[in-house]
Amino acid sequence: MSSYPKTSALMARGIEFLGSEHAIMCGAMSWVSERNLVSAISNGGGFGVIACGAMTPDLLDAEIAATKAMTDKPFGVNLITMHPDLTDLIAVCTKHGVSHVVLAGGIPPKGSVEAIKAGGAKVIVFAPTLALAKKLLRSGADALVIEGSEAGGHIGPVSTSILAQEFLPELAQDFVVFVAGGIGTGDMIAAYLEMGASGVQLGTRFACATESIAHPDFKKAFFRAKARDAETSVQVDPRLPVIPVRALKNKGTESFTAKQREVAAVLDRGEVDMNEAQLQIEHYWAGALRRAVVDGDIENGSMMAGQSVGLVKEEEPAAEIIVKLMCQAEDALARR
Repeated sequence: MSSYPKTSALMARGIEFLGSEHAIMCGAMSWVSERNLVSAISNGGGFGVIACGAMTPDLLDAEIAATKAMTDKPFGVNLITMHPDLTDLIAVCTKHGVSHVVLAGGIPPKGSVEAIKAGGAKVIVFAPTLALAKKLLRSGADALVIEGSEAGGHIGPVSTSILAQEFLPELAQDFVVFVAGGIGTGDMIAAYLEMGASGVQLGTRFACATESIAHPDFKKAFFRAKARDAETSVQVDPRLPVIPVRALKNKGTESFTAKQREVAAVLDRGEVDMNEAQLQIEHYWAGALRRAVVDGDIENGSMMAGQSVGLVKEEEPAAEIIVKLMCQAEDALARR
C-alpha cells in the first residue's frame, strides 16, 4: 500500500506516464540539473531531468551515461528547441534509450517530435497558450507542462494559478498535464492535483538539495532571499524579443541589460540574423548562470530562482524533500 494513498491516487496518471514512484518532476536547471541531482531525485522517488542547455552532443552523451551509472530509475532530458545541434542531441537520447524528452524554449521544429518518438521516447512540451497546447498535443506530444511566471529562469507572462484555471478544465481529462511555477510545498501540489493535474514540476525547491553541485554561496543566497527578490529581466529593444528571465537581483541582472543593447546594435548593423542574435542572448545566460552556480560569483552571475525561493530555508537531501512534499500533500488532502 502507498504511504500517500490520496496523493498517489490523484497522481496515478502522472506516475504511470513517468514510471516514477511519485509524479514530481524536477525542472531542468542548467548547470544544476546534472548527474548528481538528477540521479538523487529519481532514486528518491521523483523524476529527474537533465538540463542539456548549451551542451554539445558529446557532452550530453557523457552526462546521460554518467547518470545511468548512478540510477536505474527513469529520468528525462530537456532539450532547447533552438539548439543548432537539436537533431544530433535527439540521436544521443535515442542511443541511450532515454525514456522521456522535454522540449523547451519555443515551438518544436518540424520533425523533432516525430524523431524523438521514433526513438522510443515520450515527448513533453511547454505551451504558453491553450490554443498552442492543443495543437502540440494533437501533433504528437505526449504530455504538457504549464509553467507560470512565478517560476525561475525563462518564463512566460501569465501566473501559474491563471494558467491552471484555463488549461486544466480543457485538457486534464484527456491528456497528461503537469503544473509548474511557484510550487514550494505539498499543500500547493495537492491543490493542483485536485484541479486535475497529473503531477507537478519543481525547480527552485531542488536547487539547494544536498546533492546539487551548486556553489555553497549560491545556496546561501537562496536561503537569504525572499519571494520579492526574484525579479524578471527587462526587455530593452522591442525589435529583439527576449524571453524574460526570473532571477535574484544583482549586478548580473544589470549586465544583461547592457548585453541586450550590445546584441541589438550588432543586429542593427546586419552582422547577425535574428536567430543568431537570440542564440547570443542564450549563450550569455549560460555563461552567467555558470558563474553563479559553479564559481559562486553571486554578484555578477545569474541567480535564476523562482518566487518560491522564499520557502527554501536549508540544504536537504533530495529524497527528504520529496518525502516532505508528499507528506504535506497527503495531510492537505486528508484535511479536506
